[in-house]
Amino acid sequence: MYTYLLVVTLFSFGIVLMLYFGYINSNVSLGTLQLTSENGVFNDLKTLIINQFHHPLSLLLTQIIVIMIATRIFGFIATKVLLPIVVGEIIAGIILGPSFLSSMLPAFSETLFPKSSLGNLSMISQLGLVFFMFVIGMELDWDSLKSKTKESVVISHSSILFPFFLGVGLSLFLYNEFAPQNISFIPFALFMGIAMSITAFPVLAKIVKERNISNTSYGAMSLTCAAADDATGWYILAIIIAISSSTSLGASALSLGLIIAYMLIMIYLIKPFLAWFASKYQDDTTLNMSMVAIILIVLLLSSLATEIIGIHALFGAFIAGVIMPSNKDSKLREKLIPKIEYVSVLVLLPLFFALTGLRTQIGLMETSYHWYICGIIILVAVAGKLLGAALSSKFMGFSWSDSFRIGALMNTRGLMELIVLNIGYELGILSAELFAMFVIMALVTTAMTGPLLHLIDKIKK
Repeated sequence: MYTYLLVVTLFSFGIVLMLYFGYINSNVSLGTLQLTSENGVFNDLKTLIINQFHHPLSLLLTQIIVIMIATRIFGFIATKVLLPIVVGEIIAGIILGPSFLSSMLPAFSETLFPKSSLGNLSMISQLGLVFFMFVIGMELDWDSLKSKTKESVVISHSSILFPFFLGVGLSLFLYNEFAPQNISFIPFALFMGIAMSITAFPVLAKIVKERNISNTSYGAMSLTCAAADDATGWYILAIIIAISSSTSLGASALSLGLIIAYMLIMIYLIKPFLAWFASKYQDDTTLNMSMVAIILIVLLLSSLATEIIGIHALFGAFIAGVIMPSNKDSKLREKLIPKIEYVSVLVLLPLFFALTGLRTQIGLMETSYHWYICGIIILVAVAGKLLGAALSSKFMGFSWSDSFRIGALMNTRGLMELIVLNIGYELGILSAELFAMFVIMALVTTAMTGPLLHLIDKIKK
């Protein structure tokens, strides 16, 4: 096979050379052979490559290759210094953006990421997020939530409400100076609250797995609470988006009504249909193509419905994952998750990190005052999430050490925070300065999880 491809390539190259020299030898004027310079072949080849590089598809493929290499390298470095891989991927995105690459190599950055190409990059990264949120929905263990309803509800909701109200309170001081001019206070305050309240369930799950603490009481509870936190947080975010996108009280009420109608259809019509459909293929060892097609259609229709309603396609993707038949009833999730995860996590999600990095302008934080505000945001985020989860865990009977371990794990924000921030940026709720500050907050709170757990273990000993 490889020999065949090599022969075809050499044959094609030979044809190109023959045509080229044939073209040269045909340029005869007054009986004199008109030859190009001896470097003509290489100059023409260089021109051809440059022209083809600027073709949208060639440029997009180049961007994907560069982004994948950068995120994998920095992700690998992050793991070597005992940080979550997402920390390295976020840093890679920031380095590829205006904060570093554009300021150090402006010509190269403009060639690799021209503004005209960012639309294509954004669309593909959004598609990657749709698949990623679908996987997150499928990974939520609802049986585990039901078995620990009381504890998980109290701890997860405390870890949402405490930072939420602190974020709303902080918005009173930030609104006049940092809010975009055309945004009113209520959507700004609500978004500040939810941006403080997010926990990154997938990152937390990886940390728990890597530290081998899933069988401990605090590890299992943090996983359950993070799952409940994600589900509740996305419902609240959907409502906030509906309110922010509406132009009047009547429009907001209509959006909320459509959300309720959508949820009822998904739970009472689509979910039973998928369970019945999955039962037909329960004994299959591999996924049936017809079933995969049906699942993808449900995913895309759900995403389209929530996008049209005005609460973002990612919410629809998340709900589509939630209503998939559980592993107890069918092995559908177990078979489907790895196949989608490979494409979304390895190929498409890095594009989202790069896009976030291209939007993050750390250079706008040019004064000590900006860094002071950034520090306040980090402090409020950590205090709200850590104390909210720790105090409620202690109230539910955990020891102080385990309570603070749960708080440290729930303080992990990672990728989920970046998704929320990008939604706020696209809706015009977050200014460029606030967006950069919150990205730094997401980076710091994710990076500090491991050291915090190590510190708690050291204090206990």
